[in-house]
Amino acid sequence: MIEILLYSSTQSNLSNILVWVLLSVLLFILVGMIFWQRRTGKDLADELAELDKVEKNNVQNEFVLKALGVATWHMDVATMNIVYDQDFRMRSDGWITDASDADGHFDKGLSMLQEQDAERIAKSMQALCEGKTDLYHEEYRVMIPDTNRFFWEESYATVAEHNVDGSPKVIVGTSKHIDDRKEMEDALKDARFKAEESDRLKTAFLANMSHEIRTPLNAIVGFTSVIADVQQEEERKQLLDLIHENTQKLLRIVDDVVAISKIEAGQEEAVMLQFDLVQILNEVVGRFADKVKDGVSLTTSYASESQLVTTDLNRVQEIMRHLLSNAVKFTDRGSIVVGFGEPHDDRIKVWVRDTGKGIATEYQKRVFERFFKVDEFIPGAGLGLSTCSTMAYSIGGDVTVESKLGEGSTFTFEFPVGN
Repeated sequence: MIEILLYSSTQSNLSNILVWVLLSVLLFILVGMIFWQRRTGKDLADELAELDKVEKNNVQNEFVLKALGVATWHMDVATMNIVYDQDFRMRSDGWITDASDADGHFDKGLSMLQEQDAERIAKSMQALCEGKTDLYHEEYRVMIPDTNRFFWEESYATVAEHNVDGSPKVIVGTSKHIDDRKEMEDALKDARFKAEESDRLKTAFLANMSHEIRTPLNAIVGFTSVIADVQQEEERKQLLDLIHENTQKLLRIVDDVVAISKIEAGQEEAVMLQFDLVQILNEVVGRFADKVKDGVSLTTSYASESQLVTTDLNRVQEIMRHLLSNAVKFTDRGSIVVGFGEPHDDRIKVWVRDTGKGIATEYQKRVFERFFKVDEFIPGAGLGLSTCSTMAYSIGGDVTVESKLGEGSTFTFEFPVGN
């Protein structure tokens, strides 16, 4: 009996120990699982935070790309296949296309470029693909399908991945339309050209004015200084005529400069009046009747006996005075004819035709430039035709020339009838 009790007691202790051991192991496992779960939860929270950060960065990057109007793309060097990842480029001239339409072989993109740009772009991309350079940067013109128009685009690219041998594997890049920038560059170039031209004209103005003003001024000063010593009435009259002639030349030069300056500065607006063109032309012709050289006839040829027009009377008179003055100055023989044709499309053409020296073809556009003179030996400031062109433009007209060297010239003044 005693042996049985001792056995039972021994077995009971062993069971208790086994139970406690199992409980301890379970407790340890439970604690470990709690710590593991907390650690896993922290890692998961960190990953979610990183994902949220990446998502925010993607939103920010996408916003920046949209704001800049940039497209991003990548190209597999082995296949030369381009895939656009995002495309926020501004569309040009109404041409709208999806990024997927731009995907494809590199040659597909080349075929859309202007010929003079395509060869340069191909060489530049080839250098990047061969590892000869680290950066690709080009500006080029892209033709809009089914039109003759194009838009400007700028692209950057670099190598993103390399093969085992170090050669480029994947190229990433960006593209952007730059029409606005090109327009700004053109405007700046135009402004710079105008500034340089203005400086050149100022220099030419000072050089020409100093000479043209000095010539009649010297005559006026010289003749007035000796007229007091001249006793004969005939000789005094000749000197007075010369003084008057040079005074008129000086006055015309100043008037031309002032007229151009006022019109270009917008200080003198056109005054529209209705008048008879025939009457005005006859008055201008009458002023030059006694100034033509011997052997030269001055006549008129009008399409009608009366022609009413509504425009600036003073500017029409000045333009015709300049044109007729040049004809008289450069015509030594033959004829000078002033006339006009029938109005067409509410515009009328008045012309001055002469049989004078004529103008070489290469000078026919330049004669309307300020201070340009075909013959430097002929007196004048070179402002007459420039003044005509400026005045004609101010009333919606134009002055053109047709001429043949040695045979004569025809200057045509066209302007709106305005009635």
